[in-house]
Amino acid sequence: MPNFLLKRWHGYHVIGLFSIAVLFTGILTIYQWKIGILGFICLSVVFYLMKRAKTEFEDELSEYISTLTYRVNKVGEEAVSNLPLGIILYNEEHKIQWANPYIVNLKADDCIGKPLEYLSDYLKEYFEEENDQFILKIENHKFRVIHKRNERLFYFFNVTEEQKIKELFEKDKTVVGLIYLDNYDEVTQGMDDQVRSKLLAHVTENLNRWSQRNDVLLRRTAADRFISIFNEGTLSTLERDRFTILDEVRESTAKERIALTLSIGIGSGSSKIRELGQLAQSSLDLALGRGGDQAAIKQMNGKVRFYGGKSNAMEKRTRVRARVISHAIRDFISDSDKVFLMGHKNPDLDSVGAAIGMLKIAEANGKNGFIILDTSDINSSVEKLIDQIKQKRELWNKFITPEEAQEMVTEKSLLIIVDTHKPSLVIEPSLISISERIIVIDHHRRGEEFIEDALLVYMEPYASSTAELVTELLEYQPKHPRLDVLESTALLAGIIVDTKSFAIRTGSRTFDAASYLKSRGADTTQVQLLMKEDLDQFVKRAKLVEKAFIYTGGTAIALGEEDQNYGQLLIAQAADTLLTMNGVVASFVISKLGDGRVSISARSLGDVNVQVIMEKLGGGGHLSNAATQIEGIELEEAEELLKEKIDDYFKGGQST
Repeated sequence: MPNFLLKRWHGYHVIGLFSIAVLFTGILTIYQWKIGILGFICLSVVFYLMKRAKTEFEDELSEYISTLTYRVNKVGEEAVSNLPLGIILYNEEHKIQWANPYIVNLKADDCIGKPLEYLSDYLKEYFEEENDQFILKIENHKFRVIHKRNERLFYFFNVTEEQKIKELFEKDKTVVGLIYLDNYDEVTQGMDDQVRSKLLAHVTENLNRWSQRNDVLLRRTAADRFISIFNEGTLSTLERDRFTILDEVRESTAKERIALTLSIGIGSGSSKIRELGQLAQSSLDLALGRGGDQAAIKQMNGKVRFYGGKSNAMEKRTRVRARVISHAIRDFISDSDKVFLMGHKNPDLDSVGAAIGMLKIAEANGKNGFIILDTSDINSSVEKLIDQIKQKRELWNKFITPEEAQEMVTEKSLLIIVDTHKPSLVIEPSLISISERIIVIDHHRRGEEFIEDALLVYMEPYASSTAELVTELLEYQPKHPRLDVLESTALLAGIIVDTKSFAIRTGSRTFDAASYLKSRGADTTQVQLLMKEDLDQFVKRAKLVEKAFIYTGGTAIALGEEDQNYGQLLIAQAADTLLTMNGVVASFVISKLGDGRVSISARSLGDVNVQVIMEKLGGGGHLSNAATQIEGIELEEAEELLKEKIDDYFKGGQST
């Protein structure tokens, strides 16, 4: 405590004593006035000394406060100047008005009067995005920036070391991967043990070299399965290399004339090994559901990244599986009160034909079935089929609107979705949320978006069409459904449309299904009538094809007129036509739909995986047949975006 404050503290006691002395002297004066007068003289002297002491105290206090204020101001100035953090004031024009020495020394230049982007190009971007706290890199340092908008003030806290530690921590996180040899059982079936061992040793050698090169712990768990453990840093390296191990195994086995590929499922983003294992298995299932020969990476936040998927899927479905699925569907139908069948928006002949086939299965098992259809959203081919169905009153009565379906569905109803597995693409998405019993039957390669909690999922990307899958299910029903000519023709039309008259994605099972339908009265002439187009549609398609140009790698791109709307069917037909041209290995047609969205239809001969390219744009489909629709974009913007994704694909880019 300062001396003058001690004096003040003692002064309070003196005043108290002085007051007592005055009182005592006054009383004494009454009895002994001479002594009292002498006492008052002494008290006057004391009072004078006290007054003088008080004046000295006030002077010392004033001097102390003045000195303390000076010292505090000086310390504040030194703190602002020397603290290891930056401070910037800017004006209404977003120019730097004042910066403390820390910022000036950081840039080694006077930044007063210069725009905010002088410090960093990203500073203005964060400013415009109204971020009040963010990480910013300046020179070789990273800063946590706090923005006080009302004061037009920035604080810069150096977190370079903190970020380095965080990055090291993130890179060191554990990652679990599951590796599966696609088609191993099918390829090695009937193969001599020595040849099988040699093939397996060849693949294992490739995997071991890959694991040693990338610091991956690899262990075999079965003849066709491996488990790998590594960290996020290694995962980043593998992603930069686009998982070249997929290409290495595919190419090395192709030299032996054996089509053997890998599927890799990876789980990341969790600190719990069990969760990583579950994510890895989910990723592997997703990769296999998309046809294999690719790597899928799934994180805890649900995001999935894909790499590879450039080879055509090898058919590995069996008739045993088709029979088991057919019997399982029969049991689910038997336990339901009603069966509702729904395809995708703007349904094609495959979607409607498959729905009719499933309707016959429901009826064969004694249940009422209803096909959900929005007649205002169908193409010309489906419209022709519906016109014929209307002539068969019994069949037409089974078609209902989405609104009618919402009123009719109950807790025991069964909803069967055909020709799609994406909730956003079905005719009435709300039915998925109100239906507790759902079955999915589809032939497309599985995408990230998927109908969850389905009772049964029958997805075969190796099939030509959903109509082919449904035809096999019809064959294996214990109570064989009776198909008439129109119903058989609708199923056959679905197969013919999706295979382009048996030209693409056609296997032996496709012809078996077509043979079965033909034996049930399917009329191929009637199919051709359904697929006929008007002259004006032909002319519009020809104009689209006329605008096509070769971009890169044998890819042809056609761009529609900005003020012209095209139907989805016409766009797809134009892409098919382009694919017949010499030198074209993949075709893309870009045009506007009636609702203002930009549609891109993609086709290939199998050398280019157009599904991968379309998935990057929010769409999907098959390796050789895919599409997407984009909202809020012009045709020229869509063209540039498509070119960017095509370039990325040929550089080995990821699929989503």
